[in-house]
Amino acid sequence: MDISAPSAAAAPGTAGVRAGVAGIPGPQLPPPVTPLRVVHDTRAVDLPAAERAAAQFLAALGIATDTESLYGTPARMARAYAELFSPRPFDLTTFPNDEGYDELVLARSIPVRSVCEHHMLPVVGTAHVGYLPGDRILGLSKLARVVEHFACRPQVQERLTKQVADWLHTHLEPKGVGVVIEAEHTCMTLRGVRATGSSTITSTLLGALRQDARSRAEFLALTGAG
Repeated sequence: MDISAPSAAAAPGTAGVRAGVAGIPGPQLPPPVTPLRVVHDTRAVDLPAAERAAAQFLAALGIATDTESLYGTPARMARAYAELFSPRPFDLTTFPNDEGYDELVLARSIPVRSVCEHHMLPVVGTAHVGYLPGDRILGLSKLARVVEHFACRPQVQERLTKQVADWLHTHLEPKGVGVVIEAEHTCMTLRGVRATGSSTITSTLLGALRQDARSRAEFLALTGAG
């Protein structure tokens, strides 16, 4: 018999109670927590208008799009930027911290792909995101999902770092949150000063990871920022 299935002989009023060994009811289970559905609003995306604007932009820069190679470029530009600005929806899946785990949980080298809001040029790098669990723990892939959610829009790195940390601190309610991002800004490496090979590091620490010196040092050491 599947002991996780309700007993066929269960008495009235015992619905929702797991059947135990030899039909003895198990403990009453708490109702599952419904995951928060995180969706980016893409209602304002107008690809035909973006394509027309891209064609005008290229023409204003003296780039003709009437050749076979460039004819479809405005449409490709529109789709590319729409993709860069459209994070995938996800469910913020959490689980009860039944074992009372109270050590650092850290996901390192999460890819970051964003666009500098000052020049609309790519920002590429990695994020290290960690937290000290409270009552609930987070599905590990969701740390990367949260980074993507805030990175897929025109950004500055300082704001991105703080948005990820603040959002996790609010919705997960951990004892502490830490975020470190290291990225290359092509607006600085490909144009202007042309500082090829340079990168920018930002960090945000909240709760115990900010207030407790040992926890702070451990997080920064594990991310390579210490």
